[in-house]
Amino acid sequence: MRILHTSDWHLGRTLHGVDLLGHQAEFLDHLVGIVGEREVDAVVVAGDVYDRAIPPVEAVRMLSDVLRRLAEVTQVVLTPGNHDSATRLGFGAELMRDGLHVRASVADVGTPVVLRDRDGGVGAYVYALPYLDPDDARHRLAEPGGEPLARSHEAVTAAATARVRADLDARRVADPARVPAVLAAHTFVVGGEASESERDIRVGGVDSVPAGVLRGVDYVALGHLHGPQRVPVADGPDGTRTVARYSGSPLAYSFSEKDHRKSTVLVELGPDGVVGEPELLPAPVPRRLADVRGTFHEVTGALGAAHAADWVRVTVTDEQRPEHLVARVKDVMPHALVILHDPPDRGSASGPRTVTAASDPFDVCCGFVEHVRGGAPDDAEQAVLRDALEAAQRTEVSA
Repeated sequence: MRILHTSDWHLGRTLHGVDLLGHQAEFLDHLVGIVGEREVDAVVVAGDVYDRAIPPVEAVRMLSDVLRRLAEVTQVVLTPGNHDSATRLGFGAELMRDGLHVRASVADVGTPVVLRDRDGGVGAYVYALPYLDPDDARHRLAEPGGEPLARSHEAVTAAATARVRADLDARRVADPARVPAVLAAHTFVVGGEASESERDIRVGGVDSVPAGVLRGVDYVALGHLHGPQRVPVADGPDGTRTVARYSGSPLAYSFSEKDHRKSTVLVELGPDGVVGEPELLPAPVPRRLADVRGTFHEVTGALGAAHAADWVRVTVTDEQRPEHLVARVKDVMPHALVILHDPPDRGSASGPRTVTAASDPFDVCCGFVEHVRGGAPDDAEQAVLRDALEAAQRTEVSA
C-alpha cells in the first residue's frame, strides 16, 4: 500500500496579518494531484487541520471541498490536533461516506481504521490518536474503576499506545497474514526540533513524550512540529522496525521556518512494514521567507532589492531610526511583513530582554517577576505561574 502522510494544515491561519487561504488552497490542489499521479491508496492527516477551535467559514468550506475530492479517489484518515476542536471536527463522523474516516474520540484509540488494498483485501491498519490533553485523557484512558493516570503527556500517550499494541497483537495472532500497522499521533516526541509557530502544549512543565512509547507499529505519522523530520525509535522487543516522521506543515507559518523544505511523506507499506525509506514530496512555495539585516542604506539598496518578491523580516541597524522607515522599506520590499529598528549596542548595562514569539512563556513570566521584584520566583511561586499558564492555554481549546 502507498500512504501519503500530511499534517498541520492550519487552515485559516495568517502570517503577520497576511491571509494565507489562497496559498493553502494551492497546497490542497497539489495534494489531490499527488494522490492521482502517485496512485496513493490512503491519505493520513495527523492533526491541526484548522488553526483554531472555531475556524473561519472559508476554512470550513475549504476542508469540506478537499475531503470530498480526496474521498472520490482514495481513502482518508483524519484526526484532530491541539489547535482543532475534536468535537467540531468529529461531528457527523459516523455519517460520512465510505473511505473517509475522522477519528476524534479518545475511546477509539485502540480500534484501527482498516484500509483496503487495490484488490479489496486488508492493506493496513491505521490507529489514529487525536491530540491527548492530559487533563482530560488521564481520566478517559484510566482502567475502569481505577485511579486517573499521571498528569503528563507521557502517561496518556503510553496508555493509548498500549491499547494499540494489545489490539494489534490480537489481530496478528488471529490472522497469520501480517498486515502493516500505522499510528497517527499529534504530539511532541523527544528528539523533535520545534519552531516558533507550534502552540505550547506543556503540562506540569513538560511538553514531550519519549520515542519509546511509539514502538510496535511499522510507521508513525506524526503531527505538531512544523519542520519535516525523522524521529529515531528503537526496535521493539520482537524486532519490529518502527519508522517515525513528522511531515511538517505545508506552508511556513513563522520566520523560524524560512529554511524548512516543506513536504508531504509518501510511504510504501508491505507485509514486513515500511519498504525502503519514505519519500519526501516537495510542497509548492507561494513566496519565500527571508531575513534582511543591515543599515538603512543597505536594506533599501541592492540587499533589499534582491528580496523584492519575498516575505521579509527587515532589521535596520542605524544608530538613529530613519524617518519614514516603514514606507521607505516597503518601496523596495513591498512584501515586508516585519520592520524593526535595532541600533548597535552602545555598551550600556544589561537592559530588558526582547520578547518574541519564540520566547518561552514561563521564562517570560519568571523574568518579569525578577525584573519587578529584584529576585527570581522560588519553587512554590514557579508552580503557581505554571498552573496559571496552563489554565490560560486551556481556555483557548474547545472541548
